Amino acid sequence: MKKTIKSIGFDNEKYLTEQTQAILERVAKSDNKLYLEFGGKIIFDYHAARVLPGFDPNIKIRLLQKLKDKADIVLCIYAGDIERKKLRADFGITYDIAALKLIDELREWGLDVVGVVITRFANQPAAVIFKNKLERRNVKVYTHSFTKGYPTEIDLIVSDEGYGANDYIKTKKPLVVVTGPGPGSGKLATCLSQLYHDYRRGIKPGYAKFETFPIWNIPLKHPVNVAYEAATADIRDFNMVDPFHEKAYGSVAINYNRDVEAFPLLKRILEKITGADCVYKSPTNMGVNKAGFGIIDDKVVQEAAKQEIIRRYFKYACEYMLGSADQETVKRVEELMGELRIRIEDRKVVSAARKASLSAKKKKKGHEGFFCGAAIELADGSIVTGKNFSLMHASSSLILNAIKKLARIPDKIHLLSPNVIELIGNLKKDSLRAKAVSLDLGETLIALAMSSATNPSVQLAMEKLKELRGCEVHLTHIPTPGDEAGLRRLGVNITSDPNFSTKSLFLG
Repeated sequence: MKKTIKSIGFDNEKYLTEQTQAILERVAKSDNKLYLEFGGKIIFDYHAARVLPGFDPNIKIRLLQKLKDKADIVLCIYAGDIERKKLRADFGITYDIAALKLIDELREWGLDVVGVVITRFANQPAAVIFKNKLERRNVKVYTHSFTKGYPTEIDLIVSDEGYGANDYIKTKKPLVVVTGPGPGSGKLATCLSQLYHDYRRGIKPGYAKFETFPIWNIPLKHPVNVAYEAATADIRDFNMVDPFHEKAYGSVAINYNRDVEAFPLLKRILEKITGADCVYKSPTNMGVNKAGFGIIDDKVVQEAAKQEIIRRYFKYACEYMLGSADQETVKRVEELMGELRIRIEDRKVVSAARKASLSAKKKKKGHEGFFCGAAIELADGSIVTGKNFSLMHASSSLILNAIKKLARIPDKIHLLSPNVIELIGNLKKDSLRAKAVSLDLGETLIALAMSSATNPSVQLAMEKLKELRGCEVHLTHIPTPGDEAGLRRLGVNITSDPNFSTKSLFLG
């Protein structure tokens, strides 16, 4: 099969050089002690990788590796997120598990966390268990309560009863990276608390933000910036021209609403802590963001960003059906699509999956049941489809069809014997008492691995699974947990129509 090289729109090395230099300049200007609030995902930043083709999702870790002799890392997590088991959507895991995973991954990269801060801590039971778990694994844990007087009483906020009431985090290196598993982790409050304590100790550090989105030096309605609005539609973020930057420097810079709204208060708090005029004239100036300088093909990143906006639409539409998002969030992304004249059909796999579902329905005319379709766009631009049948989910047939095509195995050859599939289905029904006997993708991949031991064709096909990473997939239904987990592990970009594959409320 002829392979195509995906178009690259972003230069990692240029960005890495520019961003590293900018951070070191901030450290030098801050009495050689800088608290750097790390916005976005510190590792596995797949949103950035999708909207900026060529962007290394682990570029920030590579940057920290370059700076590891100069940097300490502090991890923040909001106690309320632990208590309500908030999910990190890209991995499907809770924030507390994401925090543990992040610590492990940083260690694998040779980076250690000097401490974990549980923010807005009020002895929530789940947060206490999380704290105990970390401490018993020799991880230093600090707790910060809600800041007294915030946000109106500056004198109380910047006092021993406000920031002074928080645990002081001991750090040794000139750069302190403050990060978290997601937004709202309390990173800013942690930085400000540290500034307060340090100034009381005669140390005069600085503060800055590490940002990726929105990109300040591209247009407000550039698709990359609009994709950021789509990604944060659930928390109602929106981009805007930074009025403080325009007034101070006479030039247009793009920021987002919360940073702009918070700037006057933040400026006053910084001035109260330091006892001097704030060095920053705008929230944009406060950030360290060289992502725009890494864009080398604007056309490529614009198209990629438009595709990401469509993905976000499907994500929120499905979350609405599942009860975890509201209608306003879905409508917000629809508005953004309208502004850029994007249609859901611009995602090629959508129409292909729906056609597969219709063909299954026509083939079984008069049959009662759900007809699910799936489609994948391979690296060469070709589309492969799959559909459900009594023994297998649509996702399972899709992946089998895709790897057969990649391995040049004729369609008439079965990778899994129908007898084997039926035996597994009977096992699920008779011994495991499962209501659904058809194989989901996770089960199919296990069966495939077992068959590869005796079948060279299956072994050849399995070697092609890694070529699916980064491919686009669409389903005509919300995937089951087994299908979703399997597709995530394969590294494909999944979307689905907001439909259920069964009338059952629970499949056990």
